[in-house]
Amino acid sequence: MIKDVLNSLSGKGILVVGAGRSGDAAVRLLLSKGARVLLIDSAINENLKKKADELKKLGADVLLGVDNISDIDFDLVVVSPGVSTKSGLVKTFIDLKKPVIGELELGYHFVSSKIVAITGTNGKTTTTELVEKIFTGCGYKSIACGNIGLPLCDVAIQEAKYDFLSLEVSSFQLETIIDFKPNVAILTNITPDHFDRYSSIKEYIAAKVRIFENQSNDDWAVVQKETKDLLEKEGIKIRANLITYSAADLSADVYLKGQKIISRKRFLPREVLGMDSMKLKGSHNAENLMATLIVSAIYKLPIKKVLSILRNYSPAPHRCELVAEIKGVKYVNDSKATNVDAVAKAILNMEANQTGTPNILLIAGGKDKMFAFDEIKPILKQRVKAAFLIGETAEKIFDSWKDCVQCYNSETIDNAVVMASKMAEPGDVVLLSPACSSFDQFRNYEHRGEFFRECVEKLKNYHILDNNVNKNTI
Repeated sequence: MIKDVLNSLSGKGILVVGAGRSGDAAVRLLLSKGARVLLIDSAINENLKKKADELKKLGADVLLGVDNISDIDFDLVVVSPGVSTKSGLVKTFIDLKKPVIGELELGYHFVSSKIVAITGTNGKTTTTELVEKIFTGCGYKSIACGNIGLPLCDVAIQEAKYDFLSLEVSSFQLETIIDFKPNVAILTNITPDHFDRYSSIKEYIAAKVRIFENQSNDDWAVVQKETKDLLEKEGIKIRANLITYSAADLSADVYLKGQKIISRKRFLPREVLGMDSMKLKGSHNAENLMATLIVSAIYKLPIKKVLSILRNYSPAPHRCELVAEIKGVKYVNDSKATNVDAVAKAILNMEANQTGTPNILLIAGGKDKMFAFDEIKPILKQRVKAAFLIGETAEKIFDSWKDCVQCYNSETIDNAVVMASKMAEPGDVVLLSPACSSFDQFRNYEHRGEFFRECVEKLKNYHILDNNVNKNTI
């Protein structure tokens, strides 16, 4: 039924729910195919009004500030990933047997490129960028898209044709797929996240593994070994050709031994590369590199060229990004860390001081995603000197961490940066690694990271730090 609608969109009535980046892209693609489009969003602000005016000029109808409509006579409903399938409006259409898909599924029907799709709790953005880099560097037309920032519908509407799409996919996007089938599906890992959306870890896993749902034995599944074991315990089977990798489990097909990435599969050299030659550091990045190397082997890319590309890759902004070093103190922006597992990896990735005492001043907090923060406490006790807590979850994190690390409720990032700078000593690291999403105070994690950078620049430019600060005023 959905294919019938998508095969002939001209004159069809389509409702798009959610006016964010994905909804905007869906509307533009649908209009280009001759559909009649109504876009609705429960929010209303100046940015949305401007976007609405642009889309109206293209022929769309737009209603802002509404979360329900009386007219339900639509041929198809397209929901943005930020809109839960459990919302009243979406459930109404599902109950009425109306076709409901997401922007990802819509875009998929209008692209012909081979797709390498990457999902997981952590590491998916870096892996998505790495996969795009190896294809482009080896002479193919490729683009990184999806949850990484450029919606698939925007790619579909372009005249440019790509050989490969490196597609970051979130669990939210996978909730609304029907036919979506990547040629290669990568699952980086699964750790607790998004419990503001999912009622349990089982429900979260169920959303993630839909990336493999339509694959056959002609396709490939590239899965972190520990996560593959977790899926087996849950009774989840993968039909595609399976290759595993791990920085911790030596039984994986590709694994980390010391600083060497080793392959027991003949499609890669046995000692593939040494992590000491990479700009990317840490075991978590070793796994991102492993997944990328496996993709290069699947498509028989020249290994020498691939290794050169990977060695020259620098971490993208907001992922353990060194912003500045001021009077011997490093300020690191890890705004992309939106769950406790990501924060743990960031902390372990920070350089220790010569004495081995805790040297990290951690800035954490944000919008509550309804998961616990206790599991990170042993790492905090070992490496973190103090925690400066911000946003909606400040009190919740304070209560969780107060027995293992000195905590301060700083409320905002600018306060936290100043407070941390007063306590910091040469050899310390002021680390923004929030363990939460940004939507309580910022537009997105990029906005949060950019604000952190601005705060650090103020310290640098106006010489707020000086040796005479009374640190007892904190």
